Amino acid sequence: MRIPKPGPILLSLTAAAALAAVPAAASASAHRSPVVGQVYVNDNTAGTNTIGAFDRHADGSLTPEAGSPFAAGGAGTGAGLASQGALQISPDGRFLIAADAGSNQISVLRIYGSSLHLVRNGVVSSGGDLPVSIAIHGKLVYVANAGTTGTSYTGFRLRHDGRLAPIPGSAVALPSGSQPGDVLFNGTGSKLAGTRVASSEIDSFTVGHDGRLTAAPGSPFPAQGLGPFGSEFRPTNPDQLFVSNAHNTAMDSGTVSAFRDSGNGVLSSIGSSPFADQQMAPCWVEITHDGQFLFTVNTASGTISRYSIAPGGTLTLLGSTPVRASGGVGAVDARLSPGGHYLYVDESKIGAVGAFAVNGGHLTELAGSPTALPAGATPAGIVVTG
Repeated sequence: MRIPKPGPILLSLTAAAALAAVPAAASASAHRSPVVGQVYVNDNTAGTNTIGAFDRHADGSLTPEAGSPFAAGGAGTGAGLASQGALQISPDGRFLIAADAGSNQISVLRIYGSSLHLVRNGVVSSGGDLPVSIAIHGKLVYVANAGTTGTSYTGFRLRHDGRLAPIPGSAVALPSGSQPGDVLFNGTGSKLAGTRVASSEIDSFTVGHDGRLTAAPGSPFPAQGLGPFGSEFRPTNPDQLFVSNAHNTAMDSGTVSAFRDSGNGVLSSIGSSPFADQQMAPCWVEITHDGQFLFTVNTASGTISRYSIAPGGTLTLLGSTPVRASGGVGAVDARLSPGGHYLYVDESKIGAVGAFAVNGGHLTELAGSPTALPAGATPAGIVVTG
């Protein structure tokens, strides 16, 4: 199987995953601090894919769970996926859904306390080639397939027992080489969006009661920069969509776009969008649960940019926080804890997870960060529970 080529920046950063030794993040205080949740990472390991699992402590620190990593069922690629959302959790907290990009499959694992178990018949075809991103709302699941053949968004229903059932007629074919990087629902499940990294376009759909998609008039929409990549709907406003533009080539020319998503899915620019990032390769996007701040991981600069979000959706850049280990270059997916007090960052290049304390729009990396992932991990996708 031929892997589609990421953009020029991401090729050198996410695909070149020579793992380096990193210090374990578990400080002595981690053993005294109570466990309040977990952090899971799609290791995307070549051959049998695995999920790295960590206990998350009240002080934000991480310790590996006994038995980690857990077999996912399918195969990883052993190289960076250049996508957001390769691992998701069901809204009821019972199941993890992982992209197995190396075998064109999706795996569902049941969460049992501090252990993961593959659901019976829980590995299914992704309905295309090279699944890289997963979206979930309620029982509805969509997968972005980014391969050179079988490029598509494909829908499934998550059954009560954790098995995925394909939705007949749900697949939306995409042009070969468009390289979807992210697929996601808004907060009400009425809209679905997807980014096409290679062709610099954004797909926008309305979602029917049968789970099938209807393209918005004019979709796909041109992006406001090269390589639209990570994206997120505002948690407090399902009609506002934010998208990073990762492949602008001039020095420190990264931007983040803000769009208004109308009732029929048509996207329109908010204010003076796109908003300057002053860094290189803003890729992964995460918004605080109160909708007030946006963080974007700058994969080439080794930083995390911080924005405040006005009620109308305009962004104000507050600054950028360095990712400490190895200059932070190669950091990828990021996810906030349920309480919003910590941000966990998938540092793919070095096979580790970074941890940051969140104070409004400010970030401080924890003293013991990062925590090493299992050997062979080339991680893509991260989930935080608790």
